[in-house]
Amino acid sequence: MQPELSVIIVNYNGLIYLKDCLDSLDDKLKGISSEIIIIDNNSKDESCNYIRVNYPNVRLIDSKINYGFGKGNNEAVKIAQGHYLLLINNDTIVLDNLKPVLDYLKEDETIGAVGINMLNGKKEYLPVAGVFPNASNMFQMKKLLEINDEFKSGVFSKHDYYVDWLSGSFLMLKKETYQKINGFDEAYFLYVEDVDFCKRIAGIGLKRVFLPNFNYIHFVGFNTSKNPLLVKGYEIYISKHFNGINKLIVTAALQVNKVVKKVKSLLKLD
Repeated sequence: MQPELSVIIVNYNGLIYLKDCLDSLDDKLKGISSEIIIIDNNSKDESCNYIRVNYPNVRLIDSKINYGFGKGNNEAVKIAQGHYLLLINNDTIVLDNLKPVLDYLKEDETIGAVGINMLNGKKEYLPVAGVFPNASNMFQMKKLLEINDEFKSGVFSKHDYYVDWLSGSFLMLKKETYQKINGFDEAYFLYVEDVDFCKRIAGIGLKRVFLPNFNYIHFVGFNTSKNPLLVKGYEIYISKHFNGINKLIVTAALQVNKVVKKVKSLLKLD
């Protein structure tokens, strides 16, 4: 029987996370006909052998190339059989049943992608949605996450919120939508590909919705040593989505940010 939902996981040396992630999906996908596809980006930690032995029903793509996040997802989606997709990071644990999330997506044709509330390993709130890049938030990147006071505090008063972009650590959408925008832009290796992805969903007139009443843990791996990749990602984004004087202004803001980050790194202020 064809699954309704295809879960896509890009794995790179994520052996320590796989059991908790896959066991949580097994539990929280109850009521949904689903398949799980893992594309392994040439891990060196026995991830593939572990999956084969312990999760034989998982469809494993054992890549000998590290495709990065975006292309890894694109390759996995090519074999996905579900009408709907859940793109989820390997270092996650889903805490709530996902059938209501899928039902929410299915009931509204104007929705392009859905995300849910993200917590860290201590179950503390982490921002998971934001506004599209502009001169202000390229100068000070924390403003990317400052949609309103509720998104700063993590205390939400509504069932759903329309946002500009959602984190690629959890994205649920129609496979048809993914295909319409040609998936992730493979120019991005890591970081900002999710912002670009949501920008292109917006470009075909579909909403991005955040549902705060459903939760997952994400053992976030970002640290300041990865700032160059983050800046590079936004450089690609700006080159794609801005023109004329606006492009010059936003580029200048990002370059100032880049210098500040470099100085802070040198002075060990981060």
